[in-house]
Amino acid sequence: MHRDSLKSVSRIVVKLGTGVLTDSRKLIDPAQLEQLAAQLAALRCAGKEVVLVTSGAVGAGMGALGYETRPSHLAEKQACAAVGQSRLMAAYDKLFAAHGLVVAQVLLTHADLEHHERHLNARNTLVTLLNRGVIPIINENDAVSFTEIKFGDNDKLSALVASLLPADLLVILTTVAGVIENFGKKNARTLSVIEKISAAVENLAGGTTSATAVGGMKSKIDAAKIVVRSGIPLVIASGSKRDVLARILAGADEGTLFVAQPNKLQGRKRWIAFFHHPKGALFVDDGAKKALRESGKSLLPPGVTQCEGKFSAGDVVRLCDHDGMEFARGIAKYSAAAIRAKKLARVELVHRDDLVIL
Repeated sequence: MHRDSLKSVSRIVVKLGTGVLTDSRKLIDPAQLEQLAAQLAALRCAGKEVVLVTSGAVGAGMGALGYETRPSHLAEKQACAAVGQSRLMAAYDKLFAAHGLVVAQVLLTHADLEHHERHLNARNTLVTLLNRGVIPIINENDAVSFTEIKFGDNDKLSALVASLLPADLLVILTTVAGVIENFGKKNARTLSVIEKISAAVENLAGGTTSATAVGGMKSKIDAAKIVVRSGIPLVIASGSKRDVLARILAGADEGTLFVAQPNKLQGRKRWIAFFHHPKGALFVDDGAKKALRESGKSLLPPGVTQCEGKFSAGDVVRLCDHDGMEFARGIAKYSAAAIRAKKLARVELVHRDDLVIL
């Protein structure tokens, strides 16, 4: 039933991981790149809007600069990214041109998507490219961004791009067949459908041991949380199968499908929920949590038990229960200093219109 809904999607974001794109020498694998580009071209020629989020720049640069393992120093990573990104785009340009298609390079940093005007501008640019039949090829601007290389990964970037547009489907192609239960054991199996991202599902996700990759399955589960809350399904599947995208869009049992939540967030709410590094946290009592989650109320001063961090009015903050579990995000109407002073009465600390239940 869930798989059938994939037959009607029209706007697709596809993320290709480093492991899928590079060979054992860490260099771009031309045959693999060619077959993946052919699959994406087939979707575009069938009338689908296609956005590609690509890894591989650092990996491609590593091979060119003679690194055996992913460098640990930031400047070396950025040098690899700068060398590798131009090689990667040249390869994509040539491969898609063979199918009569035009590509566009879009390099993003987290700040581009966090700042609201730049966020909307990025969306408008991508939508304009899609309207012109172009395939946007997106990567993090690794040559200049520093927090992203240290903490970010393209799984999250692909989820944010899917949420930004919004897309109808995100597909993450990787070196494994999907989310695997009992990984490495005789009774290992790929989970076909995940309807809820429970603690048990999160426990199935490890990190990565690859010399070129960053995230592993954990970052893919984190990406899934973003898109399913945005109302977008996600499929994690193997990038080595030559017809994997066609099979996914035909509703075949391919990879692991994360089912989208039915209550799709609107654009501004998606921006509040997922595109910020929160500047602080407000801890609330059970009564306030219930009022926020179940009754759609604003957050008032009596419900706040603790204020953490240094934030100003207009900053995005985490809303946590007394166990420290984050259940919502919102835009604070007052600074941390003003909230801590406890002189605010009959005001809304976070208005319901500026608040998202996660």
